[in-house]
Amino acid sequence: MLDPYLPLVLMFALAGAFALFSVTAAPYIGPRRYNKAKLDAYECGIEPSPQPIVGGGRMPVAYYLTAMLFILFDIEMVFLYPFAVAADKLGLFGLVEIVLFVATVGFAYVYVWRRGGLDWN
Repeated sequence: MLDPYLPLVLMFALAGAFALFSVTAAPYIGPRRYNKAKLDAYECGIEPSPQPIVGGGRMPVAYYLTAMLFILFDIEMVFLYPFAVAADKLGLFGLVEIVLFVATVGFAYVYVWRRGGLDWN
């Protein structure tokens, strides 16, 4: 009954074993040449500052909002790819479902836009 899923389960098991092996073996087989530059924080090629300049030591909320919006629209694309592949098999029902999905995400985008979430001022 579950024979068709056996290759998929084996692939996930192999991927998990490889990830676990890579994480545990890296400290032992990797190079150990530490210096001050490698141990300092990296800030886009400029000298690191002890605190962010904007907001008295706090990160601006717009940074996090932009990150969440990126994740939102990235996930939208992940859901649109299977629809694009199987659009002809889904018919009218699939078209209505994807239009509702895109409209929902579009309303979220318009809401954030009107609230000023995309402005960096």
